[in-house]
This record gives sequence, structure tokens and C-alpha cells, in this order.
Amino acid sequence: MDATNTFDKTAAIQRLCQLWPSLTDGQAQLLARRITLRTYEKNDTIYYENDEPECLFFLLSGKVKIYKEGVGGRLQIVRMAKPGGFFGYRAGFAGETYSTSGSAFEPSELCLIPVDVILDIIQTNNGVAVYFLRQLAALLRHADEQTVNLTQKHIRGRLAEGLIHLKDHYGADAATGMLNIQLSREDLASLSNMTTSNAIRTLSAFANERLIAIEGRRITILQEEKLRNISRLG
Repeated sequence: MDATNTFDKTAAIQRLCQLWPSLTDGQAQLLARRITLRTYEKNDTIYYENDEPECLFFLLSGKVKIYKEGVGGRLQIVRMAKPGGFFGYRAGFAGETYSTSGSAFEPSELCLIPVDVILDIIQTNNGVAVYFLRQLAALLRHADEQTVNLTQKHIRGRLAEGLIHLKDHYGADAATGMLNIQLSREDLASLSNMTTSNAIRTLSAFANERLIAIEGRRITILQEEKLRNISRLG
């Protein structure tokens, strides 16, 4: 974990105060005393499934994948975190061990907030409590949608869904449509719940249909609306 830091504690607290304008001076000072900033290189594990949660994670920069080990050791990416968002907090709130693992998809900077600190703030700050209620509600919606995607959509629909999710989540170049994230074929397959060979074949089919363009790990979306239709129709 040896990346160049672009954030210090003051900058991290400012980001949190922007998210939580209801923070009192005392709560901001408590966070300043107790938070930890850490940098992770690509593929560094941030937390492991079945670990006891000691903190929740706020992504300052970089990208993080949240995944779960399935049958036969096959990994399933359940979601991707982006800067300005939290992850790894559900288990701490529920008093459970982690049900997923998290690792850096690229060099990333994180702010770690102890669970006891955030629970103390939530008990006395309705604004922060409502923020996490909304976050948990969004996670539940994502889980509901993912259940439908995994059980009802065919391979083309699942891959189209994965590509649209990456575009909506991380954005794309306004002029070219090139996604702002580069995934290996294995990661894209894991995100879309299919084998790597099926992901490669379906990507090639999309490219032949001029829905996307592929250059190594770089994917450019050429016909977004058609991809969205494939995703909707499954």
C-alpha cells in the first residue's frame, strides 16, 4: 500500500461534511481524531468475507470491486464502488461478519471510519441516519434488480446490463463513448454472471453488430440505446 496520497485528514473531513451538512463541530472533530486514511494498490484486498467489521469505508479516489465467492470458488462481483461512496457498512450496522470481500480495482485511497464512531453519530444526528437509510434502500433496490437479471435475463441481456451499469456508474468519454473503466474479460464476466468464454463471445457479437468497439480492455459504446433495449428485453 504505497501510492501517492492526494488526500489528508482535513480534505477527507471536508468531503464527509459535504455529504453530511448536519454534522456538528464536535462530531467533525471526533471523526478527525478517529478516522484513518489508507492507500491500496491494484488488487490489494481491503477486507475479507467472514471478517469481523471494525470500520466502514469511504472511497476518496480510485475504484473498488465488492465480490463474493460462490460455488467452486467462482467469484461473483456484486457491485462496484466509486469515489464519494461508502461500502462495507451493512455488516457493521447489522452486527454481522462481512458477507462479501472488497479489493482495489485500481490504486485507491480510502477513509476508514470505526463502526462505533459512526453508530454514535447516527444515534444523535438524524441527518446522518437518514443518509444511511437511503444508502441501504438503494442497496436493496440493486439487490432486487440483480436477482431479476441473474434469474431471467439471457447472456446478451446480462452483458448489456453490465456494460450499461459501468457507463452509468463511471461515465464515458463524451466525444467517443469510451468507458471510463477498463475491466478484464474475467471481471466483466463476473459482473455479468457468466463464464469468461461466454463474455468473450458475446462481446465479439456486440462488436460485430457495431453496438460497441473493443480495443484491448477499452470498450466504447457506439449504440447506447440499442444496448439498453437488449438489457431491458433480457
